[in-house]
Order: sequence, then C-alpha cells, then structure tokens
Amino acid sequence: MFVGSMTALRARTYTMEISFSRASLRAARSIARHQKSQQSICRRCLLHTTSTKSATPVAHPTVPGPPPSAPEVSPTHPESRLARKREQAQLLKQGQKTKPDPTKPGSALQKRFWKNVAVQETADGRLQIMLDSRPVRTATKEILTLPKSKRALAAAIALEWDQLVSAQQALKQHYIPLTSLTSRAIDVETADSSGNKQIRDNIVKMAMRYFATDTLLCWAPENNRHDPMNQSSRNLRARQKAIAEPIIAFLTTHIFPGVEIVPVLSEDSIMPISQPEMTTQVVRGWVSGLTAFDLAALERAILATKSLTIAVRLLVEWSTEWKHIQEAPEKGKFGIEHAEEASSLEVLHQTEQWGEVEDTHDVDKEDLRRQLGSAILLVT
Repeated sequence: MFVGSMTALRARTYTMEISFSRASLRAARSIARHQKSQQSICRRCLLHTTSTKSATPVAHPTVPGPPPSAPEVSPTHPESRLARKREQAQLLKQGQKTKPDPTKPGSALQKRFWKNVAVQETADGRLQIMLDSRPVRTATKEILTLPKSKRALAAAIALEWDQLVSAQQALKQHYIPLTSLTSRAIDVETADSSGNKQIRDNIVKMAMRYFATDTLLCWAPENNRHDPMNQSSRNLRARQKAIAEPIIAFLTTHIFPGVEIVPVLSEDSIMPISQPEMTTQVVRGWVSGLTAFDLAALERAILATKSLTIAVRLLVEWSTEWKHIQEAPEKGKFGIEHAEEASSLEVLHQTEQWGEVEDTHDVDKEDLRRQLGSAILLVT
C-alpha cells in the first residue's frame, strides 16, 4: 500500500510540473508580445515626434558668356554643299595668305604655293598637270605625264590639286587618290621599261592570293538557320548565285575561254577549295600580260572588292584595251553599282534585315564607289 501511494504521488508531481512548464511558456510568450508591441509603439512615436530639417539650398551655377543660340533647322542638301564650298574657299584664302616661318621649315607646307592648276599638252602630245609653272611629280620625283587619250583623267587630277588648301595635304594619299593611283601605274610602266619586273610580279602574286578566296565565289550554305529571310524570299545563297553566275559565264566565255571557275567554299566546310591548276595558270598569265595602267586599276579594284573576278569584269567593261570585248553582243552593262553589289552582297543582305549603322555602312559604301570609280577613270 505504501508503494502504491508513492507511485500516485510521483504521478501527481509530474503532472504539476508539466502544467507549470506550460503556464510559464504561455507567460513568457505573452511578455514577449507585450514588449514587442511597446517597442513598435515607441518607434512610431519617435517617427511622428522627430522634428524635420529643411534641406540646404544649392546655389544655381552661373556660366560666363552669352546664352546659347536657338536651334536652327538643318540645311538642305544644296545649302550644305554651298556652305561647304564657302568654307573651302575661305580655307583656300587662308592658305594663300599664310607666310612661312624661316625658323620652322615645316611651316612652308602649311601654305599653298600655287594659285592656278591647269592641264598642259607637251610637244610630243602628252599631258601634264601644271601648278602654275611647276609640273606635278610622282613620289619618285618623276613628272606625272599621261597619254593624250586620258584627258579626262588629267582633268580629274587637276581638280584634285585645285581642291587642296596647303602643300601638306598633298603628302596624304586620301586627299589625292587619283594622283597616287596614276603614280602607281607610271611606276609600273617605268619599271617595265627598265626591265625590272618586281612590281609587276608582286601585283600578280597579290591578285592570285585574292583569287584563292574570291568574294564572288564564297557562297553561303543552302540551309542556314541564321537566315530569317529564307522563309519569305530568296536566301543569301540564291542571291549570291544569281549575281555570280552571269559574271563567271562572261569570264569563261570571253576572257578565260575553256577554263572552269568553281566556288571556293562547300556547304559543309569553311576551308577554301582550290581552283583547277589550268584555271590558275590561265588567270595568272592573263594578269601578267596587262598593261601598266590596266594592272594598276586591277590592283585598286581587287583591294576594294576583295575579288579578282569582279575586278576583271569591271576592268574589261571600261578599259580601252578591251574594246573588242565590249562590242560583243552578249555584253551587259557592268558598272560601279553592279561591282559594289556583287562585292558587298552579304552586308546588303544583313542590312536589309537589321538596318544600317549610321556613319559606318553608308561611309563604306561611298568609299567603295570612290575606289571603283578611280579604277574606271584610270583605264578609260
């Protein structure tokens, strides 16, 4: 009986301990909630009772000088050309009035030492460009002399020099592109007459390197998942073939008869395919036999278009040495626009989808036309 009483006492004690623990836990939770509520109330009181401070005013900056001019309407194209001509005339006057400093030899180049530019015919019937009484010379100090048949080229070179405002500009090739191209042709002609074939061989070697990766012969794959235009219109490969095949047909019929010109890229590889050995030999022999002026023009066109085939097609279309080809019934009109489209078709295909980048694509297009035009003017 005593044992049973002890067991009952222990059970009641354990029950009381559990009840006390639960009550203590509830009391602790209640106290914590009360303290948290008091803290939030105090924080709200602090937010509402804190005094505000005014922001310190910042002095408005003052800029010396007159106020900016009001915006003006952009000039039209004729007005911009007129303004550019007026600015050119003003620079020309300043260049003529500039007096060189004897202590600074380089200052003499800042002055334009000539007033008039003219084309003069020599006693043997050739043409020279005269700066007052001084003839224009090449980089090798040779007098720039042209055949009588190239009067248009002589007039264009004279116009280049008439646009210069200082002698220093004549040292920069981009100011006188026709003069530099003509000088290149004269250098080739002079080297050939002296038996030096190094310049000619270097140009032929360069042309054959471009022929191995010709732009006109690099075609895109037929199925190109990156070409969104293949659903609504012709894909890039179809457009490339449509432009390249007539040019290739003309060359293999009139210029390189009996040879085969193949595309240099297959659809499943990025490694170029070599042209047949016979084709390479025929093309190399044809380029090696060009006249000095035709060879210089071909070099300029190749460097501009990255294509030997396009350059040959353009040269044959305009050179006076190939009039018998130009009179062929199959002859089509192939000019600057056609050569430009053939050499930059991939860029054109992309810009038709995504648009042109201002001052990039348009500038490249005009520069390409300028270079092709200079090559045509050299051989006509």
